[in-house]
Amino acid sequence: MTQSTASAPEPWRDLTDPRKAATVEDLEAGLKEPVFENLEIPEELGPVTIVVDDHKIKRFAFTQDDYGDWYFKGGSPFGGARIGQPALLGNDLVQLFTTRYRASKTVGFHTEEQIWFDSPVKLGELVTLSGKYVEAYERRGQGYVVMEAQATGEDGRSIIRHRGVEILRTVPGLIAGRGSSETPERRVTGEAPANARRIERAEADLAVGDVLAPLRKEFTAEQTSVFSRVGEYVRNTHNDLEIARKGKLPTLIVQGQQQYGAAAELLARAFGAKWFTKGWLKMKFINTLQVFDPVSFSGVVTSITHQPAGSRLVELDVWARRESDGKLTAVGWASCQI
Repeated sequence: MTQSTASAPEPWRDLTDPRKAATVEDLEAGLKEPVFENLEIPEELGPVTIVVDDHKIKRFAFTQDDYGDWYFKGGSPFGGARIGQPALLGNDLVQLFTTRYRASKTVGFHTEEQIWFDSPVKLGELVTLSGKYVEAYERRGQGYVVMEAQATGEDGRSIIRHRGVEILRTVPGLIAGRGSSETPERRVTGEAPANARRIERAEADLAVGDVLAPLRKEFTAEQTSVFSRVGEYVRNTHNDLEIARKGKLPTLIVQGQQQYGAAAELLARAFGAKWFTKGWLKMKFINTLQVFDPVSFSGVVTSITHQPAGSRLVELDVWARRESDGKLTAVGWASCQI
């Protein structure tokens, strides 16, 4: 008689499986303290295999208030399949460092995010997340680290590629507003001519100077907490008021990556299916955004370049502006080939 062997557990939808809390006292045991001095360059992060199930898509929709038909009803241009939102896997890649470092000891600040969108992720797909710390440096008394990472489909195709910059440990309330909207690309002002044409979608008559109709969001404490891994028992300035106040913040703040997801939603609405395969978005987070503080996302077309085979490369400035005081919380640069 042959003895049966236990099968390996099925991949969970998140970086960690919170069900382990029933039998494990310290879910982050054995991981490093997230301080600049503990960095290794280069340092491998992951790989982790997760499943993009119905719950993961629904949960992201709740956190972003993004309930598009392709995500829930199917009928997408990609074989009619249900797919995930464009930035669905973005925070998984940002958080890959917590496979090596204690997540609940991190009081960091995400300063820059960049994603290349190569293909949509499909409902039920197994995705492999892998990354690496590639650079570390100090500036203005803060220790920065640069991560490059990728989400790969079960058929080996690239879904998204990520490059992000993070201050590993800091006091967020003391550095808020120190960011700049200027980079080697161009300065983003968040302003558009009063007579500019406002558009919902990039049609054939798209022109330089067209402005994307603003997408308004008001991220609640519940949405921000769920987005920031409260379901995995991770504690941080986005889901724990005590930690936020220790970081010199009056209340919870919205993750930069959560704002990034809204900007990606704005651009997916404008460019449709092409955004999932030919989109690129880089954002810098320059001011904090508190929960319940309404914020609007918009952009302006800055360039349209004709490409071989009749396609056009559209470039834009994008931004997020909080309504309480009119200040920009994030600025960015985007492109899409249509």
